[in-house]
Amino acid sequence: MHMHHIQRLAADILGRIEAGTTLTDALADAQRQQEQLTPAERGALQDLSYGSLRHLGVLRHCLRQLVPRPLPEPQLERLLLVALYQLQHTRAAPYAVVNEAVTSASGIARGKFKGLVNGALRNFLRRRDEILDAAARDDVAAANHPDWWVARLREAYPQQWQAVLAASNAHPPLTLRVNRRDGSVAEYLAQLAAAGMEASALGNEAVQLAKPVAVRDLPGFADGAVSVQDEGAQRAAHWLDLRPGLRVLDACAAPGGKTGHMLELADVELTALDIDAARLARVGDNLQRLGLNAELRQADAARPQDWWDGRPFDRILADVPCSASGVVRRHPDIKWLRRPGDFAALGRQQAAMADALWTLLASGGKMLYATCSIFPEENCQQLESFLRRHPDAVRLKEEQLLPCERHDGFYYALLEKH
Repeated sequence: MHMHHIQRLAADILGRIEAGTTLTDALADAQRQQEQLTPAERGALQDLSYGSLRHLGVLRHCLRQLVPRPLPEPQLERLLLVALYQLQHTRAAPYAVVNEAVTSASGIARGKFKGLVNGALRNFLRRRDEILDAAARDDVAAANHPDWWVARLREAYPQQWQAVLAASNAHPPLTLRVNRRDGSVAEYLAQLAAAGMEASALGNEAVQLAKPVAVRDLPGFADGAVSVQDEGAQRAAHWLDLRPGLRVLDACAAPGGKTGHMLELADVELTALDIDAARLARVGDNLQRLGLNAELRQADAARPQDWWDGRPFDRILADVPCSASGVVRRHPDIKWLRRPGDFAALGRQQAAMADALWTLLASGGKMLYATCSIFPEENCQQLESFLRRHPDAVRLKEEQLLPCERHDGFYYALLEKH
C-alpha cells in the first residue's frame, strides 16, 4: 500500500477525533476497515496518528505560518498537519512526504489545492528553522496543550506546571507488573536480561523497560507472568490493604489492570463491574491470561439497586470516570477532546458514584477513590465535599501523583467507614 494512503488514513483519524471519537476507537475502526494493512503499515498509521496529536500545538502554529487562513476543506488542513509531522519527526525522505501529500490532495476538492499543498510543504522545508523558532516562542504551540488547560495547570501547580506539561508531551515508559504468584521481580529481571531487554525495578511489582518492546515479545507474557501497567496505577491495589477472603468490589473495572493486580496480591472474593460489555470482556481476557477468577457483571456502579445483592463489601475500588488528564502521553487525543465545560458534568458523575458506592461498604471497610486526573476539581475538591456529605467517612491517606519519568498522573484517597 502506498504511503500516501497511510497519510490520508491518519488525516481521516484526526477528523474523527475533532468530531469527538477517541483515538483508540478511531484507530481500531480504521484497522478493521483496512484489513489489508501489513503490520508495518499499522505501525506507521499508529505513529502518524499519535505523533500528530502529541505535537498538534506546534503543527497548527507551523501550518498557520505557511497558510495564514484555514482552508475551506478541513481534510486538507489535517493532511498538511500529518505531512508536517512527518517532515519534523519521521525519517521519511522529505521529497517523498511532499509528493505523497500532493497525491493525497489530488483526491480532495477535485485536486484544486494540489499546488497549495506542494508550495506550503516546500516552503516549510526552506524556512524550517525560522518557522519552528516562531512556534517555540508561542505559548500554546510550545505547550502542545490547549491554552485553557495550561492556565488551569498553572493555577493548580504554580511550581510544577511546566514539568507536568513536559512529562505529558513525552513518550510514555513501558512499565510491567510482575505477577507475584508466578515469581519474583528479581527472577523476571533475569529473564528480561537473558532476552537482551534492559530493565530496572521501581518497587513492589513494578519493572520499567529502558526501551519499549512489543508486548508479545515479553518473556512469559502469554502465560500471565507479567502485565503492562503504569507504576502509578499499580499503587491502587497496595493501598487497599487486601487479605484473603475479603469481599471486594472493583466498581469501574475495565480494562482490568487493577482487577488482576488485586487478585495477584490476595485471594479475595472479587466482583468486577463495568457498564460497557465490550470493555468488560477485556477484563475477562486479562484474568484468563493470568489464570485468575472474579465475578464479572455488566452494570452501572452508580445504580446499585440494579445489581447489588445487599451483602456489604469490605473493600471498594472506586476508579471513577474522569478527564484522564493524567494519562495524556498515552492518549494524546484527550487534551484536544476535552472542553473546559466537561468538568461540571464529570464532577456530578464522580460525586454520584462515590455516594452510591459508599452505601455498599461494610462498617470498618475501606474505599479507595481513584482517578487518572491531575485537576483538583476531580480530586482533592471532590474528596473535601465527599467528607462534608459523609460524617462516617475518615480519610486515612491521599496522594496526587503528577506525570513524570516513572509514572502517569493519578489521584488516590483512601477512606474508612466508621
